[in-house]
Amino acid sequence: MPALDTHTIIAVIGAGAMGSGIAQVAAQAGHRVYLHDQREGAAQNGREGIARQLQRRVDKGKMQQQDLDATIGRIQPVARLDDVADAGLVIEAIIEDLDIKRQLLAILEELCAGDTILATNTSSISVTALGAEMHKPERLVGMHFFNPAPLMALVEVVMGLATSKSVAGTVHATATAWGKKPVYATSTPGFIVNRVARPFYAESLRLLQEQATDSATLDAIIREAGQFRMGAFELTDLIGHDVNYAVTNSVFNSYYQDPRFQPSLIQKELVEAGRLGRKNGQGFYAYGEGAEKPAPQTEPEPERQSDETVLIVEGNPGVAAPLVQRLRAAGLTIIERDGPGQLRFGDAVLALTDGRMATERAATDGVSNLVLFDLAFDYSKASRLALAPADQASDTAVSCACALLQRAGVAVSLVADRPGLVIMRTVATLANEAADAALHGVATVADIDLAMKAGLNYPDGPLSWSDRLGAGHVFNVLTNIQNSYAEDRYRPALLLRKNAFAQKGFYS
Repeated sequence: MPALDTHTIIAVIGAGAMGSGIAQVAAQAGHRVYLHDQREGAAQNGREGIARQLQRRVDKGKMQQQDLDATIGRIQPVARLDDVADAGLVIEAIIEDLDIKRQLLAILEELCAGDTILATNTSSISVTALGAEMHKPERLVGMHFFNPAPLMALVEVVMGLATSKSVAGTVHATATAWGKKPVYATSTPGFIVNRVARPFYAESLRLLQEQATDSATLDAIIREAGQFRMGAFELTDLIGHDVNYAVTNSVFNSYYQDPRFQPSLIQKELVEAGRLGRKNGQGFYAYGEGAEKPAPQTEPEPERQSDETVLIVEGNPGVAAPLVQRLRAAGLTIIERDGPGQLRFGDAVLALTDGRMATERAATDGVSNLVLFDLAFDYSKASRLALAPADQASDTAVSCACALLQRAGVAVSLVADRPGLVIMRTVATLANEAADAALHGVATVADIDLAMKAGLNYPDGPLSWSDRLGAGHVFNVLTNIQNSYAEDRYRPALLLRKNAFAQKGFYS
């Protein structure tokens, strides 16, 4: 379907941060925009806020003054809802309340022409439920922008049960014309991003609750090994724990208390204590004047480098091959021989986590000095890695394992022996939720990956990352984690299981 041409008037209802941001996007794309808010003066304030935002870009040389003037000139605050009647697309961005949104949509349906597209920016309410009382629910579509709308690329185009495919196609094409990266999603709880992202927060929260290490260390591992923009605790502090916890509970309850979405007791405590994050100065970290963020736990480097210069690589190191090359470049002599895919350095035997605890794996495989290392997005660039030694491992073996990574310039964080360590279990559970969403037709594999990259700045889509680990790898990791906990929370998605036995990936 073609995009709406720039002669089409866009109306945005709600002039808060999100509504004003959407109005700015449409105006910058060349549309005349009506901005309405029932609060007196709010629409004018929204327009002035947009002007201030754009003026900062002009002052920095990132925008021409004439472009600012043209954009602001296209935004028209309107006092009465009746004034939006000739708009071709109306986007509501008001309070997240089913009844209030339904009342607004009923008025808009009467006011606007029969071919006017009505869109909702809801992040959590069913588009099907919103359209259930409309005369023509086929004209209603979700157009979920992410905050701040002018900067965030993703738009989830959400189709309710009655949404016309042509309406959804027009909105998708229009979002593209506005410079966004739209994806199609069906109207299921959380749509794509708010559903698939739950494990990113949940696994760090669980590791903290299990005392694997502290929040600053977990965040550092997520950033420096996983190449995520922020760790889970930094991000939830930024979002606000009241908001993040409410979304988790909403998804949990919407899926009939499926344990995959179980909320965290630690986050519940923060909310009950009023420690909501940056918005009030205290969350996992303090944000008051003079507050300093705690440093991650990092193993000290020895005063004198070990005399050990030989690294024995037993078998195929798999995704960790760039780490071996990095160690070679650091001056180590590499000896390659057959084996189960592990590294020997001094007394230490190092292996990539497969979801089992190091202590269990050491006993099962008969390797007492086993030290597991975590997944990294790119071992050639990772500046930090997590290590988890088996209880059977000697202090000398642990020291050798730390020294090996330090020789390559990698900071080492020792974490308690927990299934899947940090990055591996986070990526595995993200891929699991993404696979389940794909199985149930929430969105295509490609759109799910695009949504997580464009909406949350993930370094890769979870299903693409799963493919890079190799056919069946994530399935095996999840199976081992599930066996360790004996919980349904980690059950592998049916599509992961099928692909594992077919030895194929999501993109093959």
